[in-house]
Amino acid sequence: MKFIYCPICGTKLQSRDSWDEGAVPYCPNDDTMFFDTPKPCIVVAIIKERDILLLKQNYTYENSKVLLSGYVGHGEKVEDAVHREVKEEAGLNIKDLKYLGSDCLESKEIVMLTFMAHYESGELKKSSEVDDVAWVSIKNALEEMNEDEIGKRVVRKVIRELDWQDVMEEKYE
Repeated sequence: MKFIYCPICGTKLQSRDSWDEGAVPYCPNDDTMFFDTPKPCIVVAIIKERDILLLKQNYTYENSKVLLSGYVGHGEKVEDAVHREVKEEAGLNIKDLKYLGSDCLESKEIVMLTFMAHYESGELKKSSEVDDVAWVSIKNALEEMNEDEIGKRVVRKVIRELDWQDVMEEKYE
């Protein structure tokens, strides 16, 4: 997020050199620099046997399913955000949470922290912010996620992580 005015006192910010960061918005009244801060977001691939949990959220993509995701709250650990979002959006408990890396969605100033986890317990129950939620065969996941490039990268990471290359080979034999 780029500030034009100081969020503390409202003064119009000036540009100040910050060595390797270059010019940074600066408030002379508060002697504070305001660095760009992307919003942290979690994305998690939840596995149950040979299925993966996919959501349909029309506000995200009209013709594509996505992995479960959500924003990390202030003062919240990233891992806690994953568990919270999974419970809120799908009603499930997960285990064996594993970090897979990160992606950036520059157009929305988001850093996406990607994870995989295994289903532990709970009945699938969609929240009001989700149009549909269902277990989908890992074989069909990439096709059902046709618009979600980041999600497809995460699914490919999961397939490699679980050594499920046969899933992709079976699909295209």
